[in-house]
Amino acid sequence: MPNNFVIKLARKEDVPLILQFIKELAEYEKLADEVVATEAILAESLFGPRPYAEAIIAYLDKTPVGFALFFHNFSTFLGRPGLYLEDLFVKPEARGHGVGQKLLGYLAALAKKRNCGRFEWWVLDWNEPAIEFYKRMGAKPMDEWTVFRVTEDKFDRLIAGEKK
Repeated sequence: MPNNFVIKLARKEDVPLILQFIKELAEYEKLADEVVATEAILAESLFGPRPYAEAIIAYLDKTPVGFALFFHNFSTFLGRPGLYLEDLFVKPEARGHGVGQKLLGYLAALAKKRNCGRFEWWVLDWNEPAIEFYKRMGAKPMDEWTVFRVTEDKFDRLIAGEKK
């Protein structure tokens, strides 16, 4: 990694850049039509009175080349917090230079500093380059788990206890 590489915690003025990274990631994942986040939503969610997540930005030659967005979760079995990586993205032209590894290393160090018992994330099952990258970094796939999701449009149904 060159000496002109740095990772910084995102600040409120970085919101437009964070949204740009999110859109580029969504394009890569073939999910661009699902992005409804706006600068206002991100500013409130990341830097409002109750921040729900944090972000870091990687710079190479003072040019932003990647980001990671993360938040804390909690393990009841460990009785300790964990760090959950929501998104990691490195611009195509910066891949292969260790940027992703440095972002993961930064977050692992942060998890250690914050006494987290875990550092975890999801990856799309078709994204073989990412899966192989994560395995090389020592991550273990959790194949025995199935992810479930309830979206906002189904909250009322769940609250009311409706069954299909």
